[in-house]
Amino acid sequence: MQDVTSAASVSAGRGREPGPAAAHTATTVAPGDLLRRLRQRHATDPVTHVERVPPRTGVPAPWPQWVPEQLRAAYAGRGVTAPWRHQAEAAGLAYDRQHVVVATGTASGKSLAYQLPALATLLADPRATVLYLAPTKALAADQLRAVAELDLDDVRPACYDGDTPRAEREWIRRHSRFVLTNPDMLHHGILPGHAQWSGFLRRLAYVVVDECHVYRGVFGSHVAHVLRRLRRQCARYGRAAGPTFVLASATSGDPAATAGRLTGLPVVAVAEDTSPRAGVTFALWEPPLLPPDPSASPSPSVTSAPSAAGSVAAAVTAPAPRRTRDARPSPGPPPTRPDAGPPPTRPDAAAAAAPPSGPPEDAGAPPTADLTQVRRSALRETADLLADTVAAGVRTLAFVRSRRGAEVVANNARRGLDEAVPGLGDRVAAYRAGYLREERRELERALLHGDLLGLASTNALELGVDLVGLDAVLICGYPGTRASLWQQAGRAGRSGQEALAVLVARDDPLDTYLVHHPEAIFGAPVEATVLDPANAYVLGPQLACAAAEAPLTEADLELFGAGAKEAVEALVEAGALRQRPTGWYWRHRERPEVDLRGEGGAPVCVVEAATGRLLGTADGGSSHFLLHPGAVYLHQGVSYVVDALDLDDGCALVRPEEPDWSTHARDVTSLSVVSVRSYVDAGPVGLFLGEVDVTSQVVSYQRRRIATGEVIDTRPLDLPARELRTVAVWFTLSPESLVGAGVDPADVPGALHAAEHAAIGLLPLVATCDRWDIGGISTAVHPDTEAPTVFVYDGHSGGAGFAERAYGMAAAWLRATRDAIEECGCEAGCPSCVQSPKCGNGNNPLSKSGAVRVLDVVLANLPE
Repeated sequence: MQDVTSAASVSAGRGREPGPAAAHTATTVAPGDLLRRLRQRHATDPVTHVERVPPRTGVPAPWPQWVPEQLRAAYAGRGVTAPWRHQAEAAGLAYDRQHVVVATGTASGKSLAYQLPALATLLADPRATVLYLAPTKALAADQLRAVAELDLDDVRPACYDGDTPRAEREWIRRHSRFVLTNPDMLHHGILPGHAQWSGFLRRLAYVVVDECHVYRGVFGSHVAHVLRRLRRQCARYGRAAGPTFVLASATSGDPAATAGRLTGLPVVAVAEDTSPRAGVTFALWEPPLLPPDPSASPSPSVTSAPSAAGSVAAAVTAPAPRRTRDARPSPGPPPTRPDAGPPPTRPDAAAAAAPPSGPPEDAGAPPTADLTQVRRSALRETADLLADTVAAGVRTLAFVRSRRGAEVVANNARRGLDEAVPGLGDRVAAYRAGYLREERRELERALLHGDLLGLASTNALELGVDLVGLDAVLICGYPGTRASLWQQAGRAGRSGQEALAVLVARDDPLDTYLVHHPEAIFGAPVEATVLDPANAYVLGPQLACAAAEAPLTEADLELFGAGAKEAVEALVEAGALRQRPTGWYWRHRERPEVDLRGEGGAPVCVVEAATGRLLGTADGGSSHFLLHPGAVYLHQGVSYVVDALDLDDGCALVRPEEPDWSTHARDVTSLSVVSVRSYVDAGPVGLFLGEVDVTSQVVSYQRRRIATGEVIDTRPLDLPARELRTVAVWFTLSPESLVGAGVDPADVPGALHAAEHAAIGLLPLVATCDRWDIGGISTAVHPDTEAPTVFVYDGHSGGAGFAERAYGMAAAWLRATRDAIEECGCEAGCPSCVQSPKCGNGNNPLSKSGAVRVLDVVLANLPE
C-alpha cells in the first residue's frame, strides 16, 4: 500500500517533501501509539479488531535498454534509481506494442509502467502523441504535474477537460503531444470534433487508461464503446495498427479479461506487486452506545438520533436523507408508498448517494420519547478522530460517503481544533465534487505541500491522486466493496513510513457485521469489475454516436462486437440511421444525447444572491435534496440558506447565514406497473416482465435544532416529481402459500426484503451487470399486484437488458439466490447473503430464514 524511494514514489509526482506548515507541523507518530491515544477517547474500547498488514521489501529491476538517457536522468533527478520489477515488465510489454494492464496495489507505482514507454516513444519520435484518460479531473491534474515536473523537451503535456479555458483548447489540439483528459470529454468533445484532432489521432502511439477498475456496469460498457470509437477514428486517419493501450487498475479479479472487454483487444496482465510497502495497522472501530434519553425528541433517523449524552453533532452530522435508487441515473429509490397497505421495505440506494438515515416517518407524527439506545454518529466520531490526529500533528485523510457528510466532518473537526488551539482548525478542509476548479486545485496544492494536515473527502480522492506524506486514513462507513476499502486505506503511508487505517462503522447491520467479522474484510478476495459492451441498451446509442461522427461500414460492425448488426438494424427501423451503399448514415442534425455516467441531469449552479458570486455546483439528481428553498447548504465551513431554486435555469440563490438548525429533505417515492410484456402463471406464484414507472418527489423538509436534534417544524415543498420509466422483473406469491411455508405474516416484509437483496446480489451470475446498475423494492402488498411482491428493475431509462435476462433465467437465478442464503454460515444474515451495502433502509427488516422459505415457494412452483 505504500511507496518508498524509486519510481513508484516519484512517477506520479511522489517524492516531494511537504512544504512549510503554518503554526502546526506534521510529526511522525507510530500507528500503534496513535491508535492507543485514539482508543482512550472512550471509557469502553471502540476497537473490535486490529489487523497488521506486514511490510514488504521491493524487488528492483534494471532500466530497460530502450529507455533513453534523458528520461533516466529526469527520473534520477526525482530520486528514482531503478524501476520495480513489475514496472519494468509492464513497460517492456507496452514498448513492444502489446496491450497491457498493470493491476497492482495502491501506491505501487503503476504510473511509471505507462510513463516509461509513452515518454520514451515521444522522445524518440518527435511526431508521436499520447492520450491519457482518467475517471476524474483531479487525477488528470495530478498526472499533469508529475509529467511536467520531469521537464522533458518537446513533450508539452496539457489537460483538456471541461475546466480548460477555451483560449487554450486550440493550442492544445495543435501542439500538445501528451493530452490528459477523461472519457466524458473524449465522448462529448474530442470524438465529435475528430477533424480538428486529425493530426493528433494520426500519430497516436499510446492510450493510457488509468484506474480502469472504475469503469464498471453500464458506465463501463459505455466507456468500452467510446474506446472503440477512438480506435475507429485513429484507423480512419491512417493509423491502421492502432495505438497501444496501457491500462492501470487496482487489484481486481481477472484484470486481463476485464481490460480486454473494455478495449476490445487482447490484453496481458501484470499483477504481481514487487514494490516495497511499509506496514499498515488497520483497525475496525465501532462507536460506543449512547445512553437513552427519555426527554429527547425522536429523530427520523434512529441511527443518528441525538441523546442526552449527546454529542452536539449527533444531529448536525446526520446528512440529509437524500435517497437514490439502486441505480445511477434515477433521482431517488422507491421508499414506502403511503397508500400501499403494509409498507414496502426500502430499496437499495446507490453508493454515490448520501448514507440514508433510515425509513421515512410520517411528517406530521407527534414527537414521543425515544428510549432506544443508539450509537454515536459515525460522522461525529470520524470528525473527532480527525481532530485528534491533526492535533497530534498526523496528516490524515477522512473518507466520507456523501458530500454533505464531508462538509460536516470538516466543520466539526475545525470547531473542535479551534477550541483547543485557536487557528488550528484552518489546517482542516473538505474536498468534494461541486467545488470550482480553482478551489479544487488549491486544496490539492495545500495538501501536497503540507499546508493542510487534515482533509475530509468524498471518494473523489480515492483514486491515484498523489497524497504525499499521509500517515492515517479514516473511513467513515463501509464504502461498499473491498476493492474500494483497500483503495481508500492505501492513501496513507506514501512516505515509506508505517500507516494507520481506521474503518469507523455506521450504526447499520452491514457495518456492524463487518467490524465483528473481520474475516469478511481481511480474508476475502477483492471483487471483479463487471461490464458488458454487448448490452443492446448501450450498444445502440453508442453506434448512433459513431454514425454521427462518420458513416458506419460493415468493417465497423466487427469492431463494435456482438450484437452490432442487430443494433444497427434497429436504429434503421427507428428512423435514426439511413442505409446507403456506402454505409449507415445518421439522419438528424443534432448529435445523439448519450450520458455516460447517468448522473441525473445538468448541474445546478449555487450563486450567492447578494454578490452574484458562483460558489459551486450540485448535480441535477441531488439538487432537490440539497438545494430546495430553505435548505442549509455547507461550503468549506461556511453556512448558507437557499432562498430560491430555479430548475429551468439550473441556479440556486443562497445567502450566508448561521442558523441554529439543520434541514433534512423528505421524499415520497412509488413504483407502479405500466405494462406486462410477458408472464408465467405458476399457481400461487407469478413471474412477470414489464415496464414500470419509478416516481420520486421531495415533498417537505424538517428543520432540526442543532444542539438537541429537536424537530422544530416540517415545511412543505412544491418541487416537481421525477420519473424513471424502466424495465423490471418481479414475482408475486399468494399470502396462503407463505403461511403454508411457515412464514409468519409479521415476518413477510423482512423475508421479502432479504430475498430482494440476495436476488440483486446474485443477478450478475446470469446477467452481465453490476449491482449498482439495478434497483429493487419489496412489499407485503403492492397496489398493482395485490400480493406480496419483489421487484428488481434496471436503473436506466428504458431499461438496460438486465431484467430481461433475469426473467429468461429466473429459475437458475433464484435457485442460486436461495442456495447462497441457505449455505451461508451466518446465523441471521450477513453481507455474503442478505445484507446489502447500498440498502436505503439500513438493512432492516431482514429475515434470512424467511427469505429461504419465500424462495422455496417460488422454486417449487416456477417451471424450469
